[in-house]
Amino acid sequence: MAQHRIALFYAFKPLPDPEAMRLWQRSLLEQWGLRGRILISRDGINGTVGGEIRAVKQYLKSTREYPAFHGLDVKWSDGSAEDFPRISVKVREEIVSFGAPGELTVTDDGVQGGGRHLSPQQVHELVDSRREAGEEVVFFDGRNAFEAQIGKFRDAVVPDVQTTRDFVKELDSGKYDDLKDKPVVTYCTGGIRCEVLSALMLNRGFHEVYQLEGGIARYGEQYGDRGMWEGSLYVFDRRMHLEFTPEAVTVGRCVGCQGPTNKFENCATASCRKLRLFCADCASDDQLRLCPDCYASGQSPLEPSPTT
Repeated sequence: MAQHRIALFYAFKPLPDPEAMRLWQRSLLEQWGLRGRILISRDGINGTVGGEIRAVKQYLKSTREYPAFHGLDVKWSDGSAEDFPRISVKVREEIVSFGAPGELTVTDDGVQGGGRHLSPQQVHELVDSRREAGEEVVFFDGRNAFEAQIGKFRDAVVPDVQTTRDFVKELDSGKYDDLKDKPVVTYCTGGIRCEVLSALMLNRGFHEVYQLEGGIARYGEQYGDRGMWEGSLYVFDRRMHLEFTPEAVTVGRCVGCQGPTNKFENCATASCRKLRLFCADCASDDQLRLCPDCYASGQSPLEPSPTT
């Protein structure tokens, strides 16, 4: 039986013709029978693709033939093309939508002015050395707050952001000024959001900022559930979450009964995409699955929200 996998990757490299890159990437996915989601901008590429493993490797081999992507770093996980509804390859102003394209400088060497990259092992070494010196290393979550509900680094700071675009306002709010003189390790799913976030933090006076190279995905490859990570990793495809080992703890709590769960469910209103955590029993109650906004507006389960 053929093996199937999902590959996660990104590269910050100047791309002179994003539209030509879009057409080329789409043709490669079609050629090898893959599905996934790829974003392209003048600053690089961000992708997640799934399918039969030999086809994914052929796709990556072809992609790496483009000089800027020769050293493309790839994180692997269990999954297949069926975890994606379709092929989606789009050109955007930013491959990570922080809403601050003017703050990002990308050269052939990648993002300029960002935090120092640390491998998972180097993160452990940093934490151990600072602990011996009586210092605290702060882990700073670079994802949307709801993602951290099912997994995060132990004692991490989780900013109150609903989308990546909220980070600039959140950093400018002054909430985290007390961290500016502390060593801060930013982390996210595969590393790409922290490339930008760490630069934004340094631009705002944080003095010692690091980023976890390869993100949570790479950390999980190396340490599984034996390190400082706790819980499940949220992913943006039909899987919705993954665990690194069978020993993963369940840290999420059902909004209905407060029982342990790592399963997000959409609001029961058909057109509402708000995600909340539910156990299997509570998820079967469509009235309970109405999000607070839809409930307050008098929506009935499975009815479309009123348009404005």
